[in-house]
Amino acid sequence: MVGSEVKSLREGRCSLAESYAKIKNDEIWLINCDIQEYLEANRLNHEPKRARKLLLHRSEIRRCEIRTAAKGFTLIPLKVYFRKHYAKVLLGICQGKHEHDKRQALKKADSDRRIKLNMMRYQQR
Repeated sequence: MVGSEVKSLREGRCSLAESYAKIKNDEIWLINCDIQEYLEANRLNHEPKRARKLLLHRSEIRRCEIRTAAKGFTLIPLKVYFRKHYAKVLLGICQGKHEHDKRQALKKADSDRRIKLNMMRYQQR
């Protein structure tokens, strides 16, 4: 990590939405993690959505590799936190949604949106 990334993380300017971890050449890379630019860094700033290498022990990498080998499993970053002066990422092994699960979630989001819209219309009267 670059110094401007750490300063931005300490300010809480990190988004883990749509990010995941990928195992490539016995290394784990954090993909699509959005760490916003540090405002005071000027020209020495970092690229917000670049791939970042995570430092893990070889045994931890092997364990993640074995568990994600099954169909549909992937590594998802759950939390970014600081321990002493190190920035750490909590990874979870998750299974993707099936098609019928997605339909249920879309129906719920659509009904919630309609309820919210109707409440707004009712309050304007």
